[in-house]
Amino acid sequence: MKQTLVLFFFPLMLFGQSFKAQMTQLIADKSYKIVEENALKVLESKPEDKLALEFYGDALAYQNQWGKAMKIYKRLVIKDSKNATYHYKYGGAMGMKALKVSKWKALGMIGEIEAAFLKAAQLDAKHIDTRWALVEYYMQLPAIIGGSKSKALNFANELEQLSLVDGYLAKGYIYEYDDNSELAEIYFKKAIGVGGSLNCFQKLTNLYERENRPEDALKNIETAYENFRRNTLNYQMGKVCADYNLQLDKGERCLKVFIKNHSSKDGVPIEWAYFRMAQIYKNRGNKLEALHWINKALAIRIDFEQALEEKQAIMKL
Repeated sequence: MKQTLVLFFFPLMLFGQSFKAQMTQLIADKSYKIVEENALKVLESKPEDKLALEFYGDALAYQNQWGKAMKIYKRLVIKDSKNATYHYKYGGAMGMKALKVSKWKALGMIGEIEAAFLKAAQLDAKHIDTRWALVEYYMQLPAIIGGSKSKALNFANELEQLSLVDGYLAKGYIYEYDDNSELAEIYFKKAIGVGGSLNCFQKLTNLYERENRPEDALKNIETAYENFRRNTLNYQMGKVCADYNLQLDKGERCLKVFIKNHSSKDGVPIEWAYFRMAQIYKNRGNKLEALHWINKALAIRIDFEQALEEKQAIMKL
């Protein structure tokens, strides 16, 4: 019903705000199908409208329809070869499409993906997203087919000139990918010092967890919570405590706070909090309470694979 109303009133809404603003808001609301349909309505009468084409491509991309999105972005690149964003989106869609096809077919796409990103970087010296894409591209690609840590670092240096926090995060990413945890930690901490965003804290937390450093991860999440007071951080603290059998009382308290204040905005389904509670009670050797919580998780999602495995472990207590 909501979608029908939005589509019905769409032409009227354009009088009150621009097409671009309206479509941007719909994307922010994750109403990708509505964006696709509205873009197609415009394209029926204006088949070469660049803004409508771009939103159509974006809607397809957000719905993981990479092949279709790639074709739309290529049309835009042909129409306006001086637009850096078109080249960036074309390269990105090609890159995602390459992950879905055979290795041989993907190999044939590599050169065009790189060319699209490099063209975007050449056209816009301040295009941050393109430089991030190139950092990831050169790090994830094997050296034998064009991967290069030095090239990735060059673009990380360019990012650092545009935005210190992006440059530090990019270098943290490079060194973490290269298994140099010491340098990765240094740059993630620098990013926290400069930007201090929740994303910066999350990158450092992820590094600590991958490096099997739960105490450091927990301390970092606690610092993030002091700064942001996000409920999802209560879940993260509980998760670390449960996974590593560490400070179980604290983990239980955090999870109970998370459960009490849970909403869809937290981004973590409630059954995962029940799962972590079950882990904590299993770690304590309390079979009855562990079963209580794992059954609550399974009552919400009967095919919860991790919970089914955890229940088997609990039954062996």
